[in-house]
Amino acid sequence: MGTNRGNGMAGQGGHLVWDWNGTLLDDMTAVVGATNAALEVIGFDPITVDQYRSWYSVPIPRFYERMLGRLPTDTEWDEMDVAFHAAYLARQDACGLTVGAAELLSGWRAAGRSQSLLSMYGHEELLPAVRGRGIEAHFVRVDGRRGPSGVSKAESMGRHLTALALTVSPERTVVIGDAADDAVAAAHVGAHAVLYTGGSHSRANLEPVGVPVVDTLEEAVDLAARLVGAA
Repeated sequence: MGTNRGNGMAGQGGHLVWDWNGTLLDDMTAVVGATNAALEVIGFDPITVDQYRSWYSVPIPRFYERMLGRLPTDTEWDEMDVAFHAAYLARQDACGLTVGAAELLSGWRAAGRSQSLLSMYGHEELLPAVRGRGIEAHFVRVDGRRGPSGVSKAESMGRHLTALALTVSPERTVVIGDAADDAVAAAHVGAHAVLYTGGSHSRANLEPVGVPVVDTLEEAVDLAARLVGAA
């Protein structure tokens, strides 16, 4: 979606910017399985979900450096990238929404508040994934990553909110995500952030970020409503 949906009143009751992978989409099993497929290419032992969460960081090469004790070579990186994406695509259709996500999206919209979706998952792959799970209508805008994977989420967040500038103010916006870069992206535009522990990061890695950390999406939405005075 490259254009806004909804009307000029959107955002007056507070706006949510949702993350996709590991937040709305419960795909950690698929992500770790795909990571292990990538590691297998270079003869590295598989890791668990807990290990993934303890090591995860962005940019992604730093994450692999923490696991391997070194950066992958350019050739290894290319081969691992191909293996990861093939393995993830084979698993993603089996991934459902996080428990309660559909009801929370519906409830926020029914209250006359707006929400959008910003992901670093490729835009052309993101749109059918969102549509296929029946939730596209809840968002005034959906943006995935366009261009190379090296772009930061903060940069993407700036473009995302600029596109919503007529309807959304940063100080009444809350970013809900599962990773430290979601909080960095929120701070970049002057928005609030709430981080969810069910995705890519452990609570131990999220708490030092300095924003609220919750264990369920219901808690995240309740807190977001309070942060923007919409409770």
